[in-house]
Amino acid sequence: MREYRKYLDPAALSRIAGLEVRARHVVEGYLAGLHRSPFHGRSVEFAEHRPYSPGDEVQHIDWRLWARSDRFYVKLYEAESNVRAYFLMDASGSMAYRSGAMSKYDYGATLAASLAYLLLMQQDAVGLTLFDTEVRGELPPTASPARLQGFCRALEENEPRRQTNLGSLLHSIAERLARRGLVILISDLMAPLKDIMSALQRFRFDGHSVILVHLIDPAEREFPFDGNVRFEGMEAGGYLLTNARQVRAAYLESFHGFQQALEAACLRRQIDYLPAATDERLDTALARFLTSQAGGY
Repeated sequence: MREYRKYLDPAALSRIAGLEVRARHVVEGYLAGLHRSPFHGRSVEFAEHRPYSPGDEVQHIDWRLWARSDRFYVKLYEAESNVRAYFLMDASGSMAYRSGAMSKYDYGATLAASLAYLLLMQQDAVGLTLFDTEVRGELPPTASPARLQGFCRALEENEPRRQTNLGSLLHSIAERLARRGLVILISDLMAPLKDIMSALQRFRFDGHSVILVHLIDPAEREFPFDGNVRFEGMEAGGYLLTNARQVRAAYLESFHGFQQALEAACLRRQIDYLPAATDERLDTALARFLTSQAGGY
């Protein structure tokens, strides 16, 4: 059996060029020894067509549609399209922060690509929206195996550097989602709690299941700074020069208070809250995601 475990550490993954390759290492390492899929279909009713891609089963080609259009299309059934996943990826400036091997954006992108790969392996539909103050890139959901390459390319080509307006952007995105599905928001959540929850509640009102992946850098969690430190804003600009030791207790109280309030608010709204530290092994974060979906949605 090929050895993947050594690649699941964020520091090791950061040295692997290519997001698609990193995602495959994470998934194949996680699945080593598993004998069943983490997602399950619920029926065999016809759902929709999608263009044929190399590797699709020939028996699923709709030959009548081919006779009319001279193009190959594959029939999808509910058992194959049980999950329609909308990945919403925060691409704002604060996501570029790193104190270790991977920035919040790199870690979140690798996790998103790994989850997308898993879903596509099962012919589930995957879409992607990249945003900061506006939508920067968008891929509609599809179950085509070719989606992973475009998914990874969109994530790799983006550079997190602008401000964000998380609350209003998420409301705008919610209006664009035509069909009920699984909304996966991956963000460091640099926004007021009420704005975050108002937007997520909109997704729940529209019938979506919601998973909130909260990206946290270890320095944000532990505040290891000492002495006089200049803290620079990564989105709004400006800076603050202060004695880190003097503000550490107040900062940690505020940080942990926000996280606890966020988790409680998600629980009340039946939203899965998954904190993910960027020094955490990717397979651990992946396993927690799959555990949250063990009962379907």
